[in-house]
Amino acid sequence: MTAQCGMAIPFLSQEVHSAPLPSATVLVLRDGSTGLEVLMVRRHGNAGVLGGVHVFPGGKLDAADGQVAAGALDLTPQACVARLAESALSADEAVALHVAALRETWEEVELVLGMDAWTRSRQQSLEERIGQGQDWAAAMQTEARRIPVSALVPWSRWITPRLPSVSSKRFDTRFFLARLPSGQTARHDGHEATEAVWLSPRDALERFWADDIELAPPQIMSLVALSRFRDVDAALAHAQGRRPPLIEPHPFDRDGCRVICYPGDPEHPVSEPAWQGPTRLTYRNRRFEPDGGLTALLA
Repeated sequence: MTAQCGMAIPFLSQEVHSAPLPSATVLVLRDGSTGLEVLMVRRHGNAGVLGGVHVFPGGKLDAADGQVAAGALDLTPQACVARLAESALSADEAVALHVAALRETWEEVELVLGMDAWTRSRQQSLEERIGQGQDWAAAMQTEARRIPVSALVPWSRWITPRLPSVSSKRFDTRFFLARLPSGQTARHDGHEATEAVWLSPRDALERFWADDIELAPPQIMSLVALSRFRDVDAALAHAQGRRPPLIEPHPFDRDGCRVICYPGDPEHPVSEPAWQGPTRLTYRNRRFEPDGGLTALLA
């Protein structure tokens, strides 16, 4: 197939100067029969951002996410700040990011991370409390006493560039890793997400390359990074042993094609790579893909 670069999606030619919206997303992991697997959900086709695309559970922060008393968490606010390793981040912001990650995972796939002993009756009680008007954090504290933010392991931080390539909305997203709690099953909500599927990183990239699923650049590059790990323990140990990298994609147009480059690329201002693998994606064949094709993704 001949690569075609034509601008089939409306790339923006002017910078967006609005501040990026704080958000959180979670790569929920489990050990499958052939190794590490990650949970992905397919966003509803009518979604305002990334409709029809397979993503990790997550979303924007709610005001209530930051209105949680320090004693409601199983970590101190200061510990939440320290593990994100961002000098400009306040304790309230760090708490809100952790709480939002847990809340969004519950809302989109009905998983209560960090709770291996979670029962269906407790799930129903949580749902009832929220249905009666309690916010998620308050209802969760009532059911579990402590909100298990320690179940989350910071993985990376992505900031949408001022010249976006996928959406005119900008996001400042913290990515977390988390282990699937024993005894729980992911179920998509049928509204924001229309499918929940467990895939090995390699299978997800192969399905993307075969045009079986759609992936956005942050998901592509996160799967490339995850594909290096044999199991959940290895991925979590790696994440716990290093500072979460800041990923600020640098987009530019070359020969009629939109290119997005990442740390370590010759065109990126940060010379230190954030992961092994490709350092740029180019919009060809109506999607973003690396030079070298599938081989580059899986090398």
